[in-house]
Amino acid sequence: MHEEPRTSPQRGELLLRVRAVSLNYRDIALVEGTYLRPGRAGLIPVSDAAAEVVAVGEEVEEFRVGDRVMGSFTPRWFGGPRLPGRAEGCYGNQLDGWLTEYKVVSQEAVVRLPDALSFEEGATLPCAAVTAWNALAGPRPIRAGDTVLTLGTGGVSLFAVQLARALGARVIATTSSPGKATRLKALGADAVVNYAEQSDWGAAVRELTDGRGVDRIVEVGGPATVGQSLKAIAFDQEIVLVGFLGQENPGIDYFDLMTSGARIRSVNVGDRPMLEAVAHVVACHAIAPIIDRVFPFVEAKGAFEHLQQARHIGKVVIRVGD
Repeated sequence: MHEEPRTSPQRGELLLRVRAVSLNYRDIALVEGTYLRPGRAGLIPVSDAAAEVVAVGEEVEEFRVGDRVMGSFTPRWFGGPRLPGRAEGCYGNQLDGWLTEYKVVSQEAVVRLPDALSFEEGATLPCAAVTAWNALAGPRPIRAGDTVLTLGTGGVSLFAVQLARALGARVIATTSSPGKATRLKALGADAVVNYAEQSDWGAAVRELTDGRGVDRIVEVGGPATVGQSLKAIAFDQEIVLVGFLGQENPGIDYFDLMTSGARIRSVNVGDRPMLEAVAHVVACHAIAPIIDRVFPFVEAKGAFEHLQQARHIGKVVIRVGD
């Protein structure tokens, strides 16, 4: 920890009191130097936050002092194709992040926090919820009656379960323990496959769909799981590549890829309209973000260590303000 002078908002800017931040696997990868995209050293970490407006600069029209807001993961991506100039400049690897008591940002870089959500809950939306929404509601939106496969119990996967159910889809989930399977079913998963007991879980998922396969896979495991995802996907349906867990890369069998007939789409969170959209869906369907544990600001290092242990279910949050 260290102290820095508090800056003032200029034209079009907001001074925010950060109230809560949430962690993503990306934050661990940045610390360990395994993140896939280049970054700058020595930046304030963390990309996701909810905050309160405490001062506004000249010509600010959207917000007033006291408003509750969430930061957009990519502050300059306001919509349209993900071009380098729009989608670069992310918090934690290219810009100072949100693990700070106060922060000045453009009024264009935040959206309103739904009234029903706490600051801690709101801090979980900018990356995990937007990523899940992008995976489900992208160019080929999931519709009622489709089947979605989610992997594990991390933040993106749990939001994918909740949002897919809100869209009317059937959900199959994977996990490694009976306790987590119970939690997934309570959230709305129609079926759960234990990959620790069934190593060929892609075939098990296909059996649950009468041999057809699923319509969408929110693929968070990366190299370690994509081979099984190719077995679980229905022909001409979509595997959405979201992230990776670990550095081992056994490779993909070309013929498995070819014969699966899968469409492959890679996403990197999403733009500001997606954050606005998922906030609306969360509010309308009374979706409660799943938080594993909340740490105080002075125990931020412990929060990172807790996430790194990979025993959490849902999001790990740091409460910054009182």
